[in-house]
Amino acid sequence: MFENFNQTTVDLTILMEQHKNTFTKSEQKLYTYIKKNLDLIVYQSLTELANACHVGEATVLRFCRKLGYKGYQGFKLALAREISMRDQNISDDTYIDKVRNNMVQAIEDTYKLVDDEQLQRAIDQIDQSTNVVVFGVSSSGIAGLDMQNRLMRIGVNIETITDSHNQVLRANSVNQDTVIIAISLTGSTKDIIDAVETSKDNGASIIAITNYTESPLSKFADIVLLTSAKENPLDSGSLVSKISQLFVIDLLCTGITMRNYEDAKKTKEKIAQTISNKLY
Repeated sequence: MFENFNQTTVDLTILMEQHKNTFTKSEQKLYTYIKKNLDLIVYQSLTELANACHVGEATVLRFCRKLGYKGYQGFKLALAREISMRDQNISDDTYIDKVRNNMVQAIEDTYKLVDDEQLQRAIDQIDQSTNVVVFGVSSSGIAGLDMQNRLMRIGVNIETITDSHNQVLRANSVNQDTVIIAISLTGSTKDIIDAVETSKDNGASIIAITNYTESPLSKFADIVLLTSAKENPLDSGSLVSKISQLFVIDLLCTGITMRNYEDAKKTKEKIAQTISNKLY
């Protein structure tokens, strides 16, 4: 493999040109699609790219490895770097508007993806469950902790687990009364998938909050709540992605609060009184 050499010295588009005579018929489909959709590819999952080109996921992986990358993520990272270098001519005085516009767009796009039926089903399951567990890692874990904070304040029995080992441990102690909320922007985080699969085998219901309908996480989910945040590998963990997740989380928390308004109000008042005693 010559991944480090390729990524640091030769642009991905040049590499593809150098290798195009060696591509199989299926790989030619990938090559043609990628050349026409460079800016889109960095936001697509492995499954989405394979489906867009009408090839198998294994073909995409072989294509990436033929170019010297260990896998699809390495391929996307190289492409993101090339695009970033291309766009470096953006002046510094535009970044404030760019960040603002990206955040507003993420909320607008996520709003358009809200499926009211799926949302109400998720609210029903969380409301009826006595055991709610949230799985998330990295920035998705931060969003999960925010959800825990919100729902604990209205009396929901919820825990958020951000450590991958503890997620697997917890997954083995769930049952049919447990609701798992799995948060993953890509829907392809292996640690989350492993914990969700184990939880599913043990009878838990799965709610996925993710950017992609076609992802390994979605395949295990009973309910999928979609977010829409464009994040390439160089932007991983950005606030824009969390904003879209927090928007969906806010919808869930608000729906549960409205459904149990009187009890939620009493719990909030108790918590406010308790916390006030901790302030000088």
